[in-house]
Amino acid sequence: MHFEPDAVYHVYNRSNEQVFFSRENYLYFLKKVQLQIKPACNILSWVLMPNHFHFLIQATPDGCRTDTESHLPHIQLLSKQFGNILSSYTQAINKERNRRGKLFSHNTKAKNLNDIAFEEALSGSNRLAHRPDYTTACFLYIHQNPVIAGIANSLSDWEFSSFRDYAGSRKGKLVSKEIAKEMIELDFENFKQQSQFLIEEELLKKLF
Repeated sequence: MHFEPDAVYHVYNRSNEQVFFSRENYLYFLKKVQLQIKPACNILSWVLMPNHFHFLIQATPDGCRTDTESHLPHIQLLSKQFGNILSSYTQAINKERNRRGKLFSHNTKAKNLNDIAFEEALSGSNRLAHRPDYTTACFLYIHQNPVIAGIANSLSDWEFSSFRDYAGSRKGKLVSKEIAKEMIELDFENFKQQSQFLIEEELLKKLF
């Protein structure tokens, strides 16, 4: 992964198997994100799913600086920290579940969402009056993930996303809410309603 200062990225990783087995697993992973990822970027939204995760982030100059590693001499701090989290989390799960090998079978990817225009934003009766950017689409998609996957009936049902923080039902410290509100093209006074806007399948593919 390569990051540019102030650019916005969709960071994600999907495993071929389950990676979060209990509430404690989710919280353990989030604690690591709080300690290692948050200082290196602005987190705009996030969701942890049973076998994958999504983060919408804005890279910061500090996170983009090259970190000194003998075996990886040109790795950026933010990229290094994502790798460290997955490695340490895998070790913890392997010990807990008496297993071996990789837990995340794919490399973490980061899609730069800056300066990309939509062909079509939202569809049907749920169409916004204007075209949002890819950052807004990704923000919506991340929160909608549990409902799309069929593991939650509503966005607020799923504990392990930033939706509750924006909806006002939780005071989480992981997301940079004020920065997000400046960048996301939603009316946050009507956040719950606007979070239901559907995004076309063809457009979703462009977020990856």
